[in-house]
Amino acid sequence: QLQLVESGGGLVQPGGSLRLSCAASGFNFDYYAVAWFRQVPGKGREGVSCISSSGSSRTHADSVKGRFTISRDNAKNTVYLQMNSLKPEDTAVYYCAAGGFPATICSQESAGYDYWGQGTQVTVSS
Repeated sequence: QLQLVESGGGLVQPGGSLRLSCAASGFNFDYYAVAWFRQVPGKGREGVSCISSSGSSRTHADSVKGRFTISRDNAKNTVYLQMNSLKPEDTAVYYCAAGGFPATICSQESAGYDYWGQGTQVTVSS
């Protein structure tokens, strides 16, 4: 069945790094843009990063620019989010989502994303 599974979350000290993975199965991942979102209890979902299906377009929220990098390996049906220089305010549940945007387009808005993972917790604390 159609599925996105996130992994790689955990507890890390401020200034540390984590790499999140989003593994897709059950659909042709090559034709889908993928985005990472995060959510803190009591707050709305925030778009963090996105990558187009072609990989040619990538965007990052201002809050993570220069620290987070999104990438994809279509051969492995996986998208990654490398998170460096983590801050306590990065603490959230991180979700990946896939949507059928044109090949060079992605969006950090949740509209248009059809498939969602279950989320992985990232906690940045000393």
